[in-house]
Formats: sequence, structure tokens, C-alpha cells
Amino acid sequence: MTVIPYSNRISIRDFLAWRGIQPKYERNGYGMYLSPLREERTPSFKVDYVQNLWYDFGLGEGGTLLTLVMRLERCDSREAVRRLQNGEKRDAGSVSLSPGVGERPAVGGPLPVLRPAAVPALRILSDAPLRHPALVGYLSSRGIVPSVAAAFCREVRYEVNGRAFFAVGFRNDAGGWELRSERFKGGSSPKHITTLDNRSDTVIAFEGFMDFLAYLSLKHPEQLHIDAAVLNSVVNLPKAVPFISRHPVIHAFFDNDEAGRKTTAGLIRLCPRSEVIDQRHFYSGHKDINDYLIACIKDRSKTTKTISDKQDHSCRNDLQPSKADKAAIEPPRRKGVKV
Repeated sequence: MTVIPYSNRISIRDFLAWRGIQPKYERNGYGMYLSPLREERTPSFKVDYVQNLWYDFGLGEGGTLLTLVMRLERCDSREAVRRLQNGEKRDAGSVSLSPGVGERPAVGGPLPVLRPAAVPALRILSDAPLRHPALVGYLSSRGIVPSVAAAFCREVRYEVNGRAFFAVGFRNDAGGWELRSERFKGGSSPKHITTLDNRSDTVIAFEGFMDFLAYLSLKHPEQLHIDAAVLNSVVNLPKAVPFISRHPVIHAFFDNDEAGRKTTAGLIRLCPRSEVIDQRHFYSGHKDINDYLIACIKDRSKTTKTISDKQDHSCRNDLQPSKADKAAIEPPRRKGVKV
């Protein structure tokens, strides 16, 4: 029986290669693939060779080899480990988006075996207030106001294959974390939505937490008085419906792409009793709110090299957009309701 080589871990890169999947291009420390989870023409499936983690930008999901097998085979973690361990073919009646773990890329030949002890896992070690200069600088480069980041994010340290890393963490309602840094985009289990309940009849909805932070940075220093929901992945929309649908008015701030269009349409369909307001036109020409915020900052820096003490006090720092920029992105106010 042929055994795929392994040491203390199974390389996702080698695992994909064994399945006949090769990167479309590689950079220092990572490779970009056509997603094995769906059909696409432009590679948006990233494999971090250093941390041995994957992230599908089209789905907004990522994780370890084990979670990849779970997605490929549509099975739970125990079954994924069994398939990795035994290299067995899936049942004849099951359906997968790609060749089974037990199948070789070429027809014929013995089935390989992967040892479950080698399956890597992302483990959260601790969380603390945001202090590390690299993380603070990363959020600053995204235009996020420091006080906004401090209110909603934590400095999370995590471990993969015995190696420790750190990232900006945004917690979801199930206790999992969305993790971001200059080099990494992913998260820990369980994957879930994040909600803020201010007992309002209006809710704002976002695909990811960076857009939520960008929205708050655009409105800073105003406080958020309405409710908010962050999907943390468009596939989490059904999980968010019970919370979102109870609001008579829903402002949707999804991405200006096909996934954003479908998610907006899905929200309208799943919340028939609510008024769903598509706010994407406010940042048309930009992929999302965060891109819009960054563009506003760049445009402003080009036209204004210095600001008065009064402007500096009102804007707090050069990363703040102008009042016109802020007004453009805000949902229309309803009488008696603060946003």
C-alpha cells in the first residue's frame, strides 16, 4: 500500500498536489489556487505554506486541512479523520464537489493512507487588548479608527502545529474568532455570525467585520444606536435571518460583486416582512465599504497636506474622512431614530 509521506503534519500544499490540484501562481510563503470547493476562473483559494492554513476568498471561509476535508466531503470532523486515516472511498450514493479523499488523481492504483495524528488544528491560546504595533499598524492601513478597533477587536494569539501566531480577533456569537493580519485571513471554529442588539427597529448588515469597522470609522465619533449584524461569511446568511428579520428596516452593506448581489437578493427573499435597503450604491466603484474608506483617505491626502488644529481635533487623525464622505455612507435617518 502506498503511503503519502508525512512528518508532524500534513502539508495542505502536498495534499492538494496529491489530488492533482496545483497552484496557479505562488508568492513568498503562499500559493493561489482555483478553489476546489466551487467553480471559478480566477484563483481565489489561498494556501499559506508557513501556517499550513487555507482561505477561500469567494466563500469567506478557511481553516486547517481537517476543515478542508470536511468541506470537500461534506462530512463532520470524525468522518473526515476516518477518511484521512483509512483513505477510503466515499459511499457510492454520496456527492462531493471534488474527487474524494480516498481517490487518486489517476485511475487505478492502491489507496493512500494519511495518519490522523498529523492533521493540524488551529487552537486559540489567549486574547487581550490590542497593543502589538504590527496589528495596530495593519488596522491603521485599513483606515480603521483606533478607538473603534479597541471597542470591537482583541489581540488574539493562536497556535498551529505547535507554532504560535497573533492576529486581530473579532468574536462571533458562538465563541469563535475571525482572525486578520497583514499575512493571514481566517478564523477559528465555530464559524458563526456576530450581532449587536441595541433594541432598535433598524439593523445594518455586513459581510465581514472589517466593513463593519470601516462603517463605524466613517461615522466616528458618533455612537452606534441601531442594531448590527456581521455575517463573517455570506454562507452564514441563514444563521442571521432570525435576528435580522425581526427588524422592520434592514440596511444591507454587502460587497459590490456577484456574491454581494446574491446575498442582498437572498436577504430580501428571506425577510419578506422587512424593508431591505440596498446601500451598495453609496460606494459604487469600490469593492466594499473598507475600500471606499481607504479611497476617501487617499483622495483627501492628495488634496490636503496639512490640516488646522480645529480640523485635527474634529477628525482625530489623518485617517478620518471628510463630513461629505461620512454623509454619503450613512443610512437615511428615520424620525426619532438615531443611527
